[in-house]
Amino acid sequence: MRILRTIREVRSAVSEARRDGRTVGLVPTMGAFHEGHLSLMRAARKDTDLVVVSLFVNPTQFAPNEDLSTYPRDEQRDAELAAGEHVDILFAPAPEEIYPEGFATSIHVAGLTDVLDGASRGAHHFDGVATVVTKLFGIVRPDVAFFGQKDAQQVLVVRRVVRDLNLDVRIEACPIAREPDGLAMSSRNVYLDAAARQRAVFLSRALDAAQALHDSGERDADGIRAAAAAVLDEAGIAPEYLELRDAETLAPVADTRRDTLLAVAARVGAARLIDNHLLKGDA
Repeated sequence: MRILRTIREVRSAVSEARRDGRTVGLVPTMGAFHEGHLSLMRAARKDTDLVVVSLFVNPTQFAPNEDLSTYPRDEQRDAELAAGEHVDILFAPAPEEIYPEGFATSIHVAGLTDVLDGASRGAHHFDGVATVVTKLFGIVRPDVAFFGQKDAQQVLVVRRVVRDLNLDVRIEACPIAREPDGLAMSSRNVYLDAAARQRAVFLSRALDAAQALHDSGERDADGIRAAAAAVLDEAGIAPEYLELRDAETLAPVADTRRDTLLAVAARVGAARLIDNHLLKGDA
């Protein structure tokens, strides 16, 4: 595995692969790898010939009061894990390589970014995501890019960017990786102390309760949400949001007859955690 720092190096390596007729897969990450990241790398390894993993803690998607300075970083560990998954290139640029002096362009996706994490974290968050992902697509020119379904809203935003800007890349959303007790894996789980870790699992349990009610035939969105809210309340967790939204448009829904995203965000101890379930509709 090669660790590359510059756009020029990555473009040269990708161009060489393309001359040989090889397909290119990209796994965009902010590092602090866990099983969820590794599963994306395995999917890329299975589906494409040259696997590029970007490791870049993107400053533009953090607000001033968020955890940019303390976000977990361990490049040596991440590099060892990526090499273990037979990644070809780890692209680990400095911030100034991605955002040189005078950088003044931002991509905003209207509508999809106004709700859930967009409403909770602010418009800057998905503007930062959309901009850096578009830059990575321009640098790597992947055939396929792999994202985790845990960031379901992010996946929808990226797909809209690809559609609206006619970018020639296929977006693959891979299943959420979970701990044995159901907690969605996240780099921010390292912030959880023992007590918070015990409470954090109630996010997935809340979603499971809502899923079970939906699977039993309930389609009323308020009733399904109430089932999840009751579990969170029992654990003393006040969600930033707990909402059912159309799985494609993120519009509010009154029922779950069509595919519906049940999404939650909450602060548990020192960590802000997100999770979701896709409730399959009747069609």
